[in-house]
Amino acid sequence: FGQHDGCCLVTLTKGLTGTGPRWQQLAAQPLSMTTCLGGPEAPPACATFKVTMVPGDGVGPELMTAVKEAADVPVEFEEFHLSEVQHMDSNEKLEQVLASMKTNRVAMKGKINTPMEFKGELAGFEMKIRRRLDLFANVVHVNSLPGYSTRHNYLDLVIIREQTEGEYSSLEHEVHHIFVPGVIECLKIITREKSRRIAKFAFDYATKKGHGRFCLLPFYRKLADGLFLQCCAEVAELYPKIKYDNIIIDNCCMQLVQNPYQFDVLVMPNLYGNIIDNLAAGLVGGTGVVPGENYSAEYAVFETGARHPFAQAVGRNIANPMAMLLSAANMLHHLNLEYHSNMVLDAVRRVIKQGKVNLGGCATSDEFTRAVIANLAV
Repeated sequence: FGQHDGCCLVTLTKGLTGTGPRWQQLAAQPLSMTTCLGGPEAPPACATFKVTMVPGDGVGPELMTAVKEAADVPVEFEEFHLSEVQHMDSNEKLEQVLASMKTNRVAMKGKINTPMEFKGELAGFEMKIRRRLDLFANVVHVNSLPGYSTRHNYLDLVIIREQTEGEYSSLEHEVHHIFVPGVIECLKIITREKSRRIAKFAFDYATKKGHGRFCLLPFYRKLADGLFLQCCAEVAELYPKIKYDNIIIDNCCMQLVQNPYQFDVLVMPNLYGNIIDNLAAGLVGGTGVVPGENYSAEYAVFETGARHPFAQAVGRNIANPMAMLLSAANMLHHLNLEYHSNMVLDAVRRVIKQGKVNLGGCATSDEFTRAVIANLAV
């Protein structure tokens, strides 16, 4: 890669052979739920799991309807309608959602749109939920689907970002001075504690997933990103079997478009992750095909990988439900419902591979959902 001035990312190859620390965050299970009986070859007999569902704004409610229709699984959804743009916002309702999430420990969520108008408080509901649950790790697995032809096929990379600090912290204010009107200051906070935490999470993830590929990347400089980079380098020393290097954000965007196959696992601060999530989703088909996951030490929230409400598609029956269905499969995997997770995942893959549903063309959301349902029993 070439060197440019810009903002840093950290890349690491997905874990190699041998064993390493287990990714304990993914293993956390709701205490109130019973363990399923049976193996992956047959439907397990188990009690119903409770999962909080927040459809959100835009096409979120339509996507959640597709999940409820297609996923015939032992899950009971506790549904809450929360929005800052549809007059469904109140601190009381937010507390109800948070209480449900804390009780169930697992949730599915659509995009809760944050209005651009300033209403006296900078932090939106999305940010409050992440902070209150300490959902520090956002994981987006960008994976090409057989049968869905894009410019880059056979792509497989993981993007991990820290999402409780950085630019998305609502730490901004207007400078009130007679000689400097019209100036806004926004603070970017990077801490050693949270940088080391997300680095450890990412290296554990790479070790657990067991992939390996070498990446040669340039060094970086600057204070805030420099601290993040330093913390990742310190954690990397604990994982000698994982090859590690770094790249700056502008060069990374170019390299992802030109040759995304050189990347395996990327870990980065908040804003950069949001940019790279959306760019990488475009490489495999767009926002409608990439699932996303959010983790704290206790809670897991599943959503689409690229957060966009797609408000212009509301009521038109054209939103692609694939990303949310794949998120549902990930949620079932997290609950140790392996049979049901594979059932949903395989049904989606069969629909794509058959090519009978024209994604990005004339097919409707309902047609795709019905096709998935038809393939669940295959």
